[in-house]
Parts: sequence; structure tokens; C-alpha cells
Amino acid sequence: MSLEEPSLRVAVLAGGLSHERDVSLRSGRRVAEALRAAGCEVSTMDADAHLLPRLSEETPDVVWPVLHGAIGEDGALRDVLELLGLPYVGSRPAACRMAWDKPIAQSVVAAAGISVPASIALPHATFRDLGAQPVLAAAAAWAGFPLVVKPSRGGSALGVAVVGDPRDLARAVVDSFAYGDTALVQQHVPGTEVAVSVVEVDGEVLVLPAVEIVADGGSYDYGARYTAGATEFFVPARLPDDVADRVAKAARGAHEALGLRHLSRVDFIVPDSGEPVFLEANAAPGMTETSLLPQAVAAAGLELDAVYRAVVQSALAG
Repeated sequence: MSLEEPSLRVAVLAGGLSHERDVSLRSGRRVAEALRAAGCEVSTMDADAHLLPRLSEETPDVVWPVLHGAIGEDGALRDVLELLGLPYVGSRPAACRMAWDKPIAQSVVAAAGISVPASIALPHATFRDLGAQPVLAAAAAWAGFPLVVKPSRGGSALGVAVVGDPRDLARAVVDSFAYGDTALVQQHVPGTEVAVSVVEVDGEVLVLPAVEIVADGGSYDYGARYTAGATEFFVPARLPDDVADRVAKAARGAHEALGLRHLSRVDFIVPDSGEPVFLEANAAPGMTETSLLPQAVAAAGLELDAVYRAVVQSALAG
């Protein structure tokens, strides 16, 4: 930071009461450290009953919500920040709601011409009212096995299962209901799993190098995501140049179709055909020491603290 640049006061929001509270706290610490290194004045705040009085008292220049789960990703908190007139890092409420709801996000992205897996959303009421076995039998006959079952809303792979045995399907759906009232059952697409981070700096949308994910146990679940050494990452992903270009184009397309801003992470499976298949978009990507966006920033040859400060300045500019 040059001497002429004013110090920015940033409130980093982390914690909350979702299943992902611990991840949020770790992300918040990392973001705060990087912003301080960039010369910002940083305060960290939990998302609790004391938050709004603290924000009113401290009046930060910019708020950076680093909250995962519903409180950080369903748009509600951002609605409140807009009511308070506080600039914030991240997407507007409507875009958050679209990205947060996986079936809706897939519909929006598919309409933009990006491939998505065949899927069906099963609310708990449908599962109950029509009978679990007939519904699951119809789903299995339609898509075949293996299937992927996940909560229609949520992150960090909580409640996600790959089901290869028809006898395990009902249990996987019931388990997903622990994280929400709708289960998304979708076709399993074999291929290379990649995550592409998108950041907006100085009015320019930057698509960062794709991160290839190879989990030791074969599944990039909660433990694999947040346990150092449990997953191997290749940055940039080991993709042919033309496929890497297609993935980057699809990531930017999904980011823009969903109306996301400032930063996002878009997850794909790349099958042998080389045509990326959209899985989901995250409007509040993880920022921990094992998270993917910081790795992609480093692979692009950028300094994390400089990128984060630029993102804050983008938020301040509107």
C-alpha cells in the first residue's frame, strides 16, 4: 500500500449458527489477516444479536461477510446490510438466493447454455405424501446408478452422498433432510472435479486458474475439504489447454448468469468429452488455509492481500 492510499475500515463477519460455523471462523481469520497485511483496519464480528449495534457504532467503510450456510449465503443478511446502507463484499441478495438454491441455480445456468447433470428435487413432503419407495424407484429408473444425493441448499458437502447401491438410496435421501427439507437427486457424472474462482478487481472480471481436486478417499466431503493433507490439489488443473479455456468460459458464464459479483467459486465435473458440467456456484467461497480460492489466487501469480484489498475497493465503489 502506498502512503497516499487511505486506510480502509473493514468489518469481517464470521461465525454464525449454521453447520459451517467453524469453517466460517477459520475463513474469517484468514481474510482478516490478509486485509491487515494490505493495510486495512479490520474488526471481526460474529453474526449474533450484537452485530447491528456494533456496526452502527463502528460504521465500517465496508463489510465483508465470510459466513457460510444459510446466514451467509441465502441473501437475508445482505438484505439487512442494504437496509443499513453499508457497502459489502459479495453478491446482491437476489443473486445469493439463486446460487444458494441448487435446483434453481442449475436451471439458470442451463438456460445460459452450460451443461448441468440431470436431476430432480424431492421435497420432504413429496417423499412423505407419495411414499418413499415409489418415488425413489421412479428416480432410480430415470437416471440409473450411481446417483448423487445432496441437500438442495447448503455447502461444504454436508449431507452429500454418492449412491451406487439402490438399497442405500432411501438412507441417503433421509440423511440429506438433516440439512434441509429438499433433497437433490442427480445423475453421477464421472470425470475430473475442478473449482474455478472468479474475482472482480478494478472493474475487471478475472477468472482464476481452475483447481483440480483429488480426494484421498475418492469423495471431496467435509473432512476432505478442511483437513490438511486429506486432498491433493493441482493448480492449474491438469486439463488440455482447450478444455481449460472451456471451463474458464463456463465459469464466467455461470457467474454472470446468476448475477454474482466481487467473488465466487463455480464447481464443475469435466468428463472425457471435455465439456464442463456445472455442479454449483458458491457466492461465499471458503477462505481457509485449505480452501480453493486462495490457492487459485496464488496460482495466478497474485498476492492474496492485494486481491482482497482490491475486492474491498470494488465493494466500496458499488
